[in-house]
Amino acid sequence: MKIRARTGSAALLIAPFVIAPLLAVSSCSGDAPDAAPTTAPATTAGTTVAPTMAPVPPGDIIATALTAVNFTTLAGMVYDAGLVETLRSAGPFTVFAPSNDAFAKLPTDVLRSVQNDPKTLTTVLTFHVVPGRFTLDDLRSIADGSGRVPTVAGIDLTVTRSGDDVSVNGVRIATGDIEASNGVIHIVTDVLVPPAR
Repeated sequence: MKIRARTGSAALLIAPFVIAPLLAVSSCSGDAPDAAPTTAPATTAGTTVAPTMAPVPPGDIIATALTAVNFTTLAGMVYDAGLVETLRSAGPFTVFAPSNDAFAKLPTDVLRSVQNDPKTLTTVLTFHVVPGRFTLDDLRSIADGSGRVPTVAGIDLTVTRSGDDVSVNGVRIATGDIEASNGVIHIVTDVLVPPAR
């Protein structure tokens, strides 16, 4: 039985199937814990002071996106398109991630049509992914230069800037430079629509 995410709330059903394997892998790992005390607990006159914790390293793009409740629609679509393992691979990747609010701006019939066509769904999703790790500063430099970056879909995105603000194909990056172990995520205000071929 194939689970198809139709709305942001339906995609929450998919999250446990994606998160559980991540937790299982990390709990079975022979690696050291992600965060370990850097000092022994200090005591003073019967009071224990909590140890300083080392920062937790970022997860991969999928794990990082799933920790944000606002990406359930995107997560469900990535699952439906079979792109989970790709976005968990070494990369690096730059992902322009539309939030649930960005998907909600699309007409329902258009969103369902894309979800029901595996080829179109894959093209739309991979149009949001660029091979390589590009921070906002990198994108500003690209905007000042060639103004183009190739996507995994094989279609270039146009990068522009207005002051420090960066846009891809006219869609503004609302929040940028969200670190992942295999790349970087930029939250975009709208879904990027690939040109008709």
